[in-house]
Amino acid sequence: MSIKEASTVIKLKNVEIYQQKHLVLSNVNLDIAQGEFLYLIGQSGSGKSSLLKIIYGDLYIANGEGMVAGFDLKKLHENDVPYLRRKLGIVFQDFHLLNDRTVEKNLEFALRATGWKEKGLIENRILDVLEKVGLRSKLKKMPHELSGGEQQRVVIARALLNNPEIILADEPTGNLDPATSEEIVLLLRDIASSGTAVLMATHDYQIIKNMPARILRTADGGLHDNVSI
Repeated sequence: MSIKEASTVIKLKNVEIYQQKHLVLSNVNLDIAQGEFLYLIGQSGSGKSSLLKIIYGDLYIANGEGMVAGFDLKKLHENDVPYLRRKLGIVFQDFHLLNDRTVEKNLEFALRATGWKEKGLIENRILDVLEKVGLRSKLKKMPHELSGGEQQRVVIARALLNNPEIILADEPTGNLDPATSEEIVLLLRDIASSGTAVLMATHDYQIIKNMPARILRTADGGLHDNVSI
């Protein structure tokens, strides 16, 4: 295996993506390296969500080849999907924190759900990820006591719990004001620079203009790489 292959966390080659027997994207080719930060843009219905679903194992590839975090998407069995998702951190626009428990208990719940049992290890890991997102002091707070930006940071912390190879962020700034949005993107870029690839789907072209990076666009039934806006 070459060094390039070893550091590739997502590789799609000539992939066709169907949603309910309807061809959404064809001839999709994509290479994402460890620690890379990219934007994914495209109008609603252009296949952006379908592409993300292929990556996190919610849709299966019909034709072509795909590898995500060491998993061969052609051979992906339903039983493999939870293990694939442990290698991915998923950050969606709606925060989906459990409102009836503290930040700490939200993160503990996520760890226990993925097989962590040792109390000391759980406590250390929670402090570690909260440190990374600058929220260690909010350990005992309830979600409603946090601002929108802080809640989104907790979601990012939760995505980091299992040391993912890739973070998929789908409109992570969709509910936030411009200044907070910029802080969240800066945080995601910091995470990328420490080795976790980040693919961020967004409609916010202002953010892309302020903080340029490689851009993927879904349009006309295909995936276009290195586009400019």
